[in-house]
Amino acid sequence: MSAAFGVGGATITTPGIRALGASAFVAVGTTLPSIIPSAVSGTLRYMREGLVDWDVVKWAAPVGVVMSILGSLLSHVVPGNGHWLMILTALLLGVTAWRMRKPPQRAAVEEAEAESEFDALGGVKQHTFHRTPTVTAMVGAAAGVLSGLLGIGGGILMVPGFNQILGLRLKETIATSLVCVGIFAVPGMITHAFLGDINWRFAILLAVGVIPGARIGAALAIRADRQNLRIAVAVFLGVISVIYLIGEVNALVR
Repeated sequence: MSAAFGVGGATITTPGIRALGASAFVAVGTTLPSIIPSAVSGTLRYMREGLVDWDVVKWAAPVGVVMSILGSLLSHVVPGNGHWLMILTALLLGVTAWRMRKPPQRAAVEEAEAESEFDALGGVKQHTFHRTPTVTAMVGAAAGVLSGLLGIGGGILMVPGFNQILGLRLKETIATSLVCVGIFAVPGMITHAFLGDINWRFAILLAVGVIPGARIGAALAIRADRQNLRIAVAVFLGVISVIYLIGEVNALVR
């Protein structure tokens, strides 16, 4: 799921660890170590296809790393013993699924690579995308906070952000998001380790399992039809958001 959809894979592992009896805080922290080998494995496959936009990584990753540390520290400040963090994750996944169901109004098409184009009257027609260092860094910052705070890699923001705001094509979006996800996971993992939020037995087993899965996911995404891939991403995130929300609301009520 991580390599196929560029969202870090923690959308599966976080509720999975919770189902095995871990606390909400441990579920958030334990997923981060497994994100790294998953991201590396998938990224290597995408790099061979030339799908990673390194300019976007250059502007999104540094600020995202700093914000990932901040998000990790904030995870113990939010009330609700971690349950509200999981509920926030569910809501964000739902919004992401809704936005990803359709391409942006001016889809991230190949001809949008130019900064501007001439309209029928000969004037310059500006694109609606905002691919600037500042906007890219803002997307990275928001994703970094979520990576540390919720342990989800930040891809649920970067996938729609890179595609809908920056104008990257969908497969480039997934590949580039996956690179940033792996980078953001490193400081988040270190910070959560100091906070005692990582069950290393679970983390190591997850890390072993995600490597072959990431290779398969990347291969499937590269071969998939663009619209079919978009629908698959939206449905996947939507289903997971419902599972998250029901489970955590039930735990909070108890």
